[in-house]
Amino acid sequence: MNEGDPGGLAREIAGRTDVYFNRTRAVVERFGDKRVTYAIFLRRPVISAPRLMLEWLAEVAAERGTTFDIDVTHPEGSWTGAGEPLAYIAGSFAKLADLETILLQKLGPACVAAHNAYQMALALPEVGFLAMDARHCAGAEMQQMMAYAASVGSRAAQAEGAKGFIGNANDFTAHWFGNSAGRGTMPHALIGYAGSTVRAAEMFHETFPDEMLTVLVDYYGREITDGLAVCRRFPDLAAAGQLALRLDTHGGRFLEGLDPAESYAVLERHAPGAIRRYRSETELRYLVGTGVSAAAVWRMREALNEAGFPAVRLVASSGFGVAKCRVMSDCRAPVDVVGTGSFIPDIWSETYATADIVEYDGTPMVKVGREFLLRRNGARRKGA
Repeated sequence: MNEGDPGGLAREIAGRTDVYFNRTRAVVERFGDKRVTYAIFLRRPVISAPRLMLEWLAEVAAERGTTFDIDVTHPEGSWTGAGEPLAYIAGSFAKLADLETILLQKLGPACVAAHNAYQMALALPEVGFLAMDARHCAGAEMQQMMAYAASVGSRAAQAEGAKGFIGNANDFTAHWFGNSAGRGTMPHALIGYAGSTVRAAEMFHETFPDEMLTVLVDYYGREITDGLAVCRRFPDLAAAGQLALRLDTHGGRFLEGLDPAESYAVLERHAPGAIRRYRSETELRYLVGTGVSAAAVWRMREALNEAGFPAVRLVASSGFGVAKCRVMSDCRAPVDVVGTGSFIPDIWSETYATADIVEYDGTPMVKVGREFLLRRNGARRKGA
């Protein structure tokens, strides 16, 4: 970003940081520097995702000709309780004072998004997830951060036995998931352009014959009719497990052929206990309501099996967060992949990381009420 512009990073920091931090730096430079230690924490439980912050601090330290000693108390991917310091950062007050705004930006949202991804993956441990958050992000920096966070949360869930995130929807951030390219086939716009669901599938397959074919089937509100038509058009792909149908039915209507009564009937056939265990109106909507409900997934699977297409995979999207994933798991909804977008960067009111200085020239000191941040013995140290 600042290549070929030696002063670019300094100007960026000065322009993006809060003015009172810039003024604090000026005061310290006038009256004498001290070595300080910052404690960085969040007020809610998260999955630690500090890499972007650490890489940025290393870049700043190099530009300023200094070093920062960093104690990472919760390694990347580990669960961190509310109020527990994720890291202690020590160094010159004059070199650290104006960094707080940006370093917190690079830590807080990533940790919360990682926790979101972790929770989702654990809620449906047998299902693969596709990160489709890019179009819900405010620019390239956030796009990188959310993909990084999803990969961290995914690895944490995989360590507990979940399948986790198998990839994402764009090339720019595919590397976070160990891939060279993003995944995906078609938006609704291609089906409108083609004039039919089957024709859109034909166009895509002709253009990308070696790609697995995943077809959206809700454009015309005929998920079952159009889904089966696609299967009959590509019987070899269907039999080989190289064809998937994606349900993205919006919340304003039911999947083709369903209504409240038939949705209840579908679940009675396949997961009767789930209806009897529901605990809230939201859960009931996820079970038998409009949109991509558990009943909708089961009905689609039922129709495919009855028509002789048991190997066709089901991809579900639209409104998937932790609660919906738990409902799907509870009724063993036969979904193979979940596409999730807006939930990864969700709950922005909880993404705020906070920093407090807890030592001045080696003397422990922090504002009243934050004594829990004081450094504990045995913290790991590394330089930046």
